Amino acid sequence: MAFGTLDDTLDADTPILNEINMTPLVDVMLVLLIIFIITVPVMKHAITVALPSATAQPLATKPETLQLSVDAQGTTFLNQSPLTEAELATRLQAEARKEPQPELHIRGDKAVRYEFVAQAMAQAQQAGLRKINFVTEPRH
Repeated sequence: MAFGTLDDTLDADTPILNEINMTPLVDVMLVLLIIFIITVPVMKHAITVALPSATAQPLATKPETLQLSVDAQGTTFLNQSPLTEAELATRLQAEARKEPQPELHIRGDKAVRYEFVAQAMAQAQQAGLRKINFVTEPRH
């Protein structure tokens, strides 16, 4: 889009103005700068209040960690103790009721079928555990 005049008396060699006039933009920016310079010191005025201090120690209770392992045959272990599906569900429900709720770290064998790990994860979710993590070994 070109800017120019609609005057027919000018010849075809008259150059077309194809730049935006920056003067109004600069004027607006200067007005805004002046407004901010005036209003910033006004906003700095605050009421001085002497706040009380307290000497409370943060609680250092860390939630315990449950180790749920699934070996290559699909056997489930909770903290290195083998469990059946029913025993696992009961133990996970009991752990989910604790405050603070423990973290569950799932260790799945590389050769185990995904189905067994997914079942263990679903049992943990149904029991009400919210902090579920997967543990892997770094590559060497």
